[in-house]
Amino acid sequence: MIPELSFSQGIDWQGHRGARGLMPENSIPAFRKAMELGVTTLEMDVVITRDKQVIVSHDPWISGEFCLDSSGNNIPAEDERKYNIYRLTYDEILKFDCGSKGNTSFPRQEKIAVCKPLLTDVFRMAEKYCKDYNRNEIYYNIEIKSEPQWDDLFHPVVGEFCDLVYQVINDYIPLRRVIIQSFDPRALNYLHNKHPGLNLAYLVEHEADPAAAMKLLDFSPSVYSPNFELLSPEKIKWLHSKGMRVIPWTVNQPEAIKNLIIMGVNGIITDYPDLITAWPGREEN
Repeated sequence: MIPELSFSQGIDWQGHRGARGLMPENSIPAFRKAMELGVTTLEMDVVITRDKQVIVSHDPWISGEFCLDSSGNNIPAEDERKYNIYRLTYDEILKFDCGSKGNTSFPRQEKIAVCKPLLTDVFRMAEKYCKDYNRNEIYYNIEIKSEPQWDDLFHPVVGEFCDLVYQVINDYIPLRRVIIQSFDPRALNYLHNKHPGLNLAYLVEHEADPAAAMKLLDFSPSVYSPNFELLSPEKIKWLHSKGMRVIPWTVNQPEAIKNLIIMGVNGIITDYPDLITAWPGREEN
């Protein structure tokens, strides 16, 4: 049995896609920045390449919103799905710059040339950072980006996808320090049955009723992770009564963070980890 997640700070501060508001999302610099700012957990997304490498990327294609093609040109929105990561090798993906262009939705984001990293690259950087700077051990919240209509198109069938991700994690990181999250109940049910005892998080975007959302799962996950606007004190109390921790996404306003903590959430996922540095009573890592 994998031990329960435990955080000395009480609140699990998670850097969304590393520190998307400050650095290019899901990049090594973003994860390093999040650690410098004292997050407890690095939150990220993973997809699969043609050569079955697990890389860190929110989209299973090269997004024209913030990436340039291998020649340094813009990618039209209508063409971005042609750059299907599941049809590209990792060496081919390394040629795309997903940081120099910037992201207009995040004006504070630093513009620097970055490529999409392997999940193992993130692990190596983060574990070395903890050792070099003598900081508390870091946790990881890793999202399986699967959808039924994407099977064999933008990713392997869901069982193979989950196994590839699990194998990388199991080879590098103690499982007690990892959450695997997904919006896809298939992925969570598969992982629960194939790898019992994993810390699993159910991502929820639209369903306001937690009890209704949970009907799609074969089990109660370690974490219920909804859009923060769906929560209320009553819902949090109900989820806690079922043994689940509540970690909402993506919370970028100090007042919203304050209100959620008062309501009793167990963690906060934010694009701006710098918001936590001045939080009253926060212990330093």
